[in-house]
Amino acid sequence: MWLLLAFLSATLLGFYDVFKKHSLKNNAVLPVLFLNTLFSGFIFIPFILFSLWSVKADPDSLFFVPQAGWETHKYILLKSFIVLSSWIFGYFGMKHLPITIVGPINATRPVMVLVGAMLLFGERLNLYQWIGVLLAILSFFMLSRSGKKEGIDFKHNKWIFFIVLSAITGAISGLYDKYLMRLFHPMLVQSWYNIYQLFIMGPVLMLLWWPKRKATTPFYWTWSILLISIFLSAADFVYFYALSFEDSMISIVSMIRRGSVVVSFIFGAMVFREKNLTSKAIDLVLVLIGMVFLYLGSK
Repeated sequence: MWLLLAFLSATLLGFYDVFKKHSLKNNAVLPVLFLNTLFSGFIFIPFILFSLWSVKADPDSLFFVPQAGWETHKYILLKSFIVLSSWIFGYFGMKHLPITIVGPINATRPVMVLVGAMLLFGERLNLYQWIGVLLAILSFFMLSRSGKKEGIDFKHNKWIFFIVLSAITGAISGLYDKYLMRLFHPMLVQSWYNIYQLFIMGPVLMLLWWPKRKATTPFYWTWSILLISIFLSAADFVYFYALSFEDSMISIVSMIRRGSVVVSFIFGAMVFREKNLTSKAIDLVLVLIGMVFLYLGSK
């Protein structure tokens, strides 16, 4: 069951990336990110209030949000800071880079999760997992060569650095998610970390963007901004539910979710008309083969 949920989450995540790319085109990054947190918060506030006040609220429902004190919420607040850090780096990188480059880089997150598990939990990689790691490294090297054809130098381009930082913090978030799902209800974590992100992004927007808004890229509204929140919330809901299964494996779930790169790559080719697709497709295939080896090594 949790495997099917992971594949569903990957599909939804792919569309999330597409709408994010569309929303950030010639647009101010921080207001888009703020609205993402705002709409995501609005999605979950009704569930929180209904669970708190309604006598009809079913504690066994997937949408029920249990009450918890500061001892629990401090863990969720930390989750908010980690995710928001990943998003800030990722949004800026996504705006300035082709989605057909961003997607494969983000697809290396399962490798980072495995390395993190090895360093933090003392896990050892088997032969298949090492092959998956080496293929991911090779694909990253080849992707850098593809990027040079578009004038993108991986060594000196700060937006590539932003995407890599986004992937690293995203991997940290993935490791932390598995820990949280062993302790807390999925809806408790998802609903409140979205609320906390809204309160974090508000001051960030007012301090960093608002005073300089007339001297930077202007903000404009597009309906794809709302779709970012809808598809991300749905993808995360399915993701947290998958991790709530006792036999679920974060390394496998993380790997499958990176399959979202297939959706974003297709839209990058068909909708955004990006270049050098043949060489990037080879890089993508290497990433996907690496995922297969990670799967085989984790069975």
